[in-house]
Amino acid sequence: MAKKRIAILFGGTSPEHDISCMSAWFLLRNMPQKYETVCIGITRKGRMLYYPGGPEGIRSGAWESYADCCGCVFTTDESKAGIYKLLNDGSASYLALDCVFPVLYGKRGEDGKFQGILEASGIPFVGSGACTSALCMDKGFAHMVLTAAGVKMSRYITVRRDEKLDIPSLTAQIHYSFGFPVYVKPACANTAGGIFHAASPDELERAVKMAFVHDSKVLIKEAIRGRQIKCGLIGNDSSNIQVSPLGEIKMDAGFVPETPYESAPQVLEIPAFLPEETAGKIRRMAVRAFEAVEAAGAASADFFVTEDGSIYLNQFNTVPGYSPVSIFPLLWKADGVEMPELIDRLITLAFEKADVEY
Repeated sequence: MAKKRIAILFGGTSPEHDISCMSAWFLLRNMPQKYETVCIGITRKGRMLYYPGGPEGIRSGAWESYADCCGCVFTTDESKAGIYKLLNDGSASYLALDCVFPVLYGKRGEDGKFQGILEASGIPFVGSGACTSALCMDKGFAHMVLTAAGVKMSRYITVRRDEKLDIPSLTAQIHYSFGFPVYVKPACANTAGGIFHAASPDELERAVKMAFVHDSKVLIKEAIRGRQIKCGLIGNDSSNIQVSPLGEIKMDAGFVPETPYESAPQVLEIPAFLPEETAGKIRRMAVRAFEAVEAAGAASADFFVTEDGSIYLNQFNTVPGYSPVSIFPLLWKADGVEMPELIDRLITLAFEKADVEY
């Protein structure tokens, strides 16, 4: 029986390019033997290349200059699901694909654009579809959908670049709604896109202008103080959603800074030591979020647990990281699911989703 051909789609134009490459390298190192793999990379300038070299070239960044790389495009002819390699002599060579495993992050990665291309191509792919991906990328829209579904999140105010920036009015709104300090985040960018802290009205204008560098829409969010709890989810619908063990992000208490400005590194503690009632509430809230946005394949959810036991969903991501230090695979490893098994489960879910959607 012929092996299923899985394409790893990596790289991209966002600031998370290097993280994506590391995830692709780790996936290739742990891909079950029953699959054949091909690599499709997006350069920082947005060129899509078929890369026939080894994993180490992706890890080092040398893949872009590999001699046998060539341009490629996805076909939207469902009778020929795959890519066309654009050869140097001007001809095109068709390569059939059975499934695509995208590990693209940030804009033009997890915002629905490539998911839409893959949906149009008819190729099964790991993860959520275009609509869900676009929704979850925009933190403002995601907040509206999730809170309407009963998921508790921090309060926020939206500001846009094309509107007059009225700091006194914004300051008054913040004081009335939730008070300082606040976090200022681009609506459609991840952590690498910049999260800015404003402890007082004096710091607000600078934080908002810095966030506008990354996006035209910015959220000013209530600062929630609490324990940072992480979990991973896999599944396609309410009948098969699984939740990983919970993990907690802590600062390394034994760290001794070399300079006064050096922050202690974060450490992940698995399992998170929580009352079972609290842990159960977090798991149920994570599943509710997964269902509310109609996620598929894999997702990660970040929570805050405050001193009074309140639980807030901080962020819901549809494309988790897969590097050796990424939280998502570490959470599943704590449940006895090693990386090759996790990859196999996600590819199986992609095929199951395709039977329904295509």
